[in-house]
Amino acid sequence: MSFDCDVLIAGGGPTGVTLAVLLARRGVNVIVAEKEADIYPLPRAAHIDHEGMRILQEAGVADEVMATSRRVARYDFLNAKGDLLMRFAGSDKIGPGGWPGANMIHQPSVEAALRRALTHESTATLHCQWELLDFDEDPEGVTARLQTPEGEEIIRARYLVGADGARSPVREASGIAFDDLNFEEPWLVVDVLVDDYSRLPTANLQICDPNRPTTCVLMGEGRHRWEFMIKPGETPEQVSDDAFIEKLLEPWKVDGAVRMERKAVYTFRARIADRWRKGRVLLAGDAAHQTPPFAGQGMCSGLRDAANLAWKIADVLRGQAADDLLDTYQPEREPNLRATIQMAIMMGRMVCTTSKWAAFLRDTKFKLARALRKLPDGPAAYPPISVGTIMSGSPAAGSYFPQPLALDGARLDDVLGTGTWLIEKAGLADPKIAPFAGVLDKWLSRNGVESVLVRPDRYVFGSGNREQVLSAWRERVAAKTERPNGK
Repeated sequence: MSFDCDVLIAGGGPTGVTLAVLLARRGVNVIVAEKEADIYPLPRAAHIDHEGMRILQEAGVADEVMATSRRVARYDFLNAKGDLLMRFAGSDKIGPGGWPGANMIHQPSVEAALRRALTHESTATLHCQWELLDFDEDPEGVTARLQTPEGEEIIRARYLVGADGARSPVREASGIAFDDLNFEEPWLVVDVLVDDYSRLPTANLQICDPNRPTTCVLMGEGRHRWEFMIKPGETPEQVSDDAFIEKLLEPWKVDGAVRMERKAVYTFRARIADRWRKGRVLLAGDAAHQTPPFAGQGMCSGLRDAANLAWKIADVLRGQAADDLLDTYQPEREPNLRATIQMAIMMGRMVCTTSKWAAFLRDTKFKLARALRKLPDGPAAYPPISVGTIMSGSPAAGSYFPQPLALDGARLDDVLGTGTWLIEKAGLADPKIAPFAGVLDKWLSRNGVESVLVRPDRYVFGSGNREQVLSAWRERVAAKTERPNGK
């Protein structure tokens, strides 16, 4: 049976479309099936970090997203009296990914930019109002049945990726269960259009008030957001009433400065799918994991999934790697994801304390730790990749490789392009590399190596001397059909 595409992606949100763009830029034929007619027009995700922006850079939309995003320097945790408990500072500075650490965005605008980028890729097509009904898998591929405005459509693909959200039909049809991390809290989300920024906070805030835990964050494109924890006994209908919301906003004194755009009740959850790959079916984004929003990592995690999957699927399809390379996807991504979720849960439990006595103890603990300068000034670093496609034991293997900027603003990724990089001390005089040579030389010297091989998702495969690194890469990634005796 012939194939209609290499990869069928169910879900046309940020994760699915980013993956489609990254695959198409590697020559992969992609069809994206999105059941809705258009982009959801109201805000959802509010934050993209420096690593997420770097992935959007590869997708060709980072500058467009940056133009309408807002940078924020601080993320403050305050108690009911307004006393500072904890502060994450410096998030407006350039992070290792070569972009500001915290970028407050308007999700519909990000999605629109990604979809425009997809239209420029000749090997990718987005179909709206295409809903996946069911699929059958066999050793060579997946046969999917979809409902379209013109009737049923049968699509034959080599792989199916479920990027179809928290209620993923792909995940459910695959019989994949969730590991529930025991965090479930109902919150009211209020998004507003801003007419007068002078009357709004300039930092992201978590108000750790046991009477009403509250979040207040900046957003892109003239917007702002409040989130209010729903108390026991309150109903979604009650808290969504305009008069109720006006009462909640009264202490902020923003009447006349903002106009309500959206109100919605969400249950914040922490869950991870047991399996992210089952044969020729893979999960990404919210279909694979859900995180509470306190660390702002929901969309970022989906973008990291896309970056990890794109080069691996492309290498397998091109015959440059064996199919089992895809088995490294979950083992590489899950530890990072669990650390992300645990950080969000820690923040959430700090904020969601509703006992006044527990809040008093919390406040005392954090004030003491702050006085002793024992609090972090930013979120905990994510763990490096420790298993999978890395040269274990070599310096910095599995760590995130930085993207330096040249004096003229050029970024390393744009100069070296997609694909795998071999960066060597001996090659730093190359005119292409020279504007970044200082930073790269420091990295190599700090790790005591002459060369480093950087994976396409910008994680370090391994480092050492040239021959060792290249030999290890060929051994780890080369297709089994190219290895003697199938080894």
